[in-house]
Amino acid sequence: MHCPVEHGSLSYQKTSRNAGASPETSSTPLQRDAQGVWQVHGFEEARTILRSSATRQAGFNAEQLEKIPGVTNKPILYMEGKAHQQQRKQTARFFTPKTVSSSYRQFMETLADQFVNELKRKKRVDLSQLSLKLAVQVAAQVVGVTNSRLPGMDRRLDAFFQQQPSSQEMIPLLRWKPFTRLRQLFHQRHVLAFYWLDVRPAIRARKRQAEEDVISHLISQNYTDAEILTECITYAAAGMVTTREFISIAAWHFLERPELRDRYLTTPEEERLEMLHETLRLEPVVGNLYRRATADIPLESQGKKVVIPEGDMMNIHIYAANVDETVVGEEPLALCPGRPIQGERIPSMIMGFGDGHHRCPGSYLAIQETDIFLHRLLALDSLHMERIPTLNWNELTTGYEIRNFMIALE
Repeated sequence: MHCPVEHGSLSYQKTSRNAGASPETSSTPLQRDAQGVWQVHGFEEARTILRSSATRQAGFNAEQLEKIPGVTNKPILYMEGKAHQQQRKQTARFFTPKTVSSSYRQFMETLADQFVNELKRKKRVDLSQLSLKLAVQVAAQVVGVTNSRLPGMDRRLDAFFQQQPSSQEMIPLLRWKPFTRLRQLFHQRHVLAFYWLDVRPAIRARKRQAEEDVISHLISQNYTDAEILTECITYAAAGMVTTREFISIAAWHFLERPELRDRYLTTPEEERLEMLHETLRLEPVVGNLYRRATADIPLESQGKKVVIPEGDMMNIHIYAANVDETVVGEEPLALCPGRPIQGERIPSMIMGFGDGHHRCPGSYLAIQETDIFLHRLLALDSLHMERIPTLNWNELTTGYEIRNFMIALE
């Protein structure tokens, strides 16, 4: 399998914690570590686990959700079994390609034009803030958070997610009880602001007049306000935050490589989407997925039969699965649009949107809004990066955060 792009034109991985290192898949596609956690690096092993009915969600603080009072109906991200299948089926209509094109495309085009005109006027903007505004406003249309009492929902959500626990929690002083309590209160303030200013007005409006959106659907299912708030936060984490980062990383690659940028601007939409899929394969926004076995899981790895026992935790390394050379071929750490994929019915982004019954339902929406915005943005002749943006790591999504991404026009 040969990469169809000249290697001198390739753009290489930027966001993995091991960026520039060799792929992790060479000798350990599946291994149980000293703590009893199964570390999954191989594509086939990861796909088998994610498609197994004998697992439940264990990432995104899923195992802490049981402790939240007043939440009977779990967010869809944490549901399992028949309840999850039913809810996925009922909400799928909001994310189909037909719905995205008929209901949201014009809205996304208008927003993209608005933000590009903002850059033309100001000559210099922070793309990480612009992409947040875009992602929040698009997702808000689908979810139904469109009746805010005050502008600035993007800032409220950003402040909320900035308060998520991070590696700083390992610092003993920050674990001291008074500091812990202060952090909890500050965090709660952001949640309450999002509820009172954004979510509650949307609920009240839809109780008066239902719309074709997620909140109206949840009201019809007799969800409480607390449950709807929890679902909105889940959609914010799974949709708004991740799309924001993907827009930034795709722009970074294309601005840094004129050949890729020119190709993106001169090809039909279908090929542009393939370029974005390849970018997501290389730079998955969610780096790890966690599952816990609800029954023994038999699978095969390196020609041997393996059984993952009931109760064991599995850590699926999406970066590693996405660079498995048995699937993606040579130069796995390079951005190579149009690369041949070895295997049946394997999408070109590999596991960029996950796999199995918890695969991202908003994948088409995310790619469409990214393309609509970037195709307009990158067409600006003198557009350039002022400097390399700041790259951070989010422990909740186990993914990258791109900040201080200053772009400018001459």
